[in-house]
Amino acid sequence: MAQDEDPNPDQGWYYNTRTNQVEHHDRGRSIDLLGPYPDEATARRALEIARERTRKADADDASWND
Repeated sequence: MAQDEDPNPDQGWYYNTRTNQVEHHDRGRSIDLLGPYPDEATARRALEIARERTRKADADDASWND
């Protein structure tokens, strides 16, 4: 295996909340990352996905409390 060949070729895609960049192999600090996501396009939607999940969780909480 060549030295620059990745032994784990698909480690997922991440969205870095500090840099607002999508990352794949060279990732920032885990505290700054959302993911992993299955592909780059989904990682680019990370903040939108997080907002959707938060809205759903808030709605579920509200219905649980009723």
